[in-house]
Amino acid sequence: MKREFDKAIELRKSGHHKESNKLFMKLVSEFPDDASVNYQCAWSFDLLGEEAKAVPFYEKAIQIGLPPKELEGALLGLGSTYRTLGEYEKSKAVFLKGIGLFPGNKALQTFYAMTLYNLNEHHKAMELLLKCLLDTTQDADILSYKKAIDFYSDKLDETWE
Repeated sequence: MKREFDKAIELRKSGHHKESNKLFMKLVSEFPDDASVNYQCAWSFDLLGEEAKAVPFYEKAIQIGLPPKELEGALLGLGSTYRTLGEYEKSKAVFLKGIGLFPGNKALQTFYAMTLYNLNEHHKAMELLLKCLLDTTQDADILSYKKAIDFYSDKLDETWE
């Protein structure tokens, strides 16, 4: 299995997404209870723009149990996939779980902010994005206003006279 698994990863890396997906589908049929195979298969459907087909593989991979790094990716993938399918509440729940398990992952927080936007929770989305920006930027101009941006991040509707 390892050789085929590695080959499917290499196919994906080299842009051969359909071939990678076919190989992962074969591996899933042979090893249906392998969490990593299910996760990679889900990812392969996402790359093909077939998000609805990815969902059961993400869900199964998470349910079976993944090592932390793969779980982090699977939660991001599933949350993002739910969002693109318009399943915003499911997306929110997945992202909250992911952020709870991996609080330092700014990608999870950024994708969660997109879901908040879709749920019309614009204030929370902007606050989260501004905090992510402050935590990750190296831009000197932004950093020179770090204190002000942080202060205003949760006060965007307030005005001062």
